[in-house]
Amino acid sequence: MKRGRRTLWAIFAVPLAIGVVSCAALVLALTGDGWRDTVSWAGLAVPVLAVAWAMKARRS
Repeated sequence: MKRGRRTLWAIFAVPLAIGVVSCAALVLALTGDGWRDTVSWAGLAVPVLAVAWAMKARRS
């Protein structure tokens, strides 16, 4: 993989997206029941899945 100069946006786009999804999931979890709980569980699983993917990619 070629690694050249990367912009600030290219570096922080994915962590920012993970943070936004996590915050939205936390707000949904605190403000309602039912479908909001399901969406919040899915949203809060995103950081966990990202870490698992990164660990697997690092070992390969």
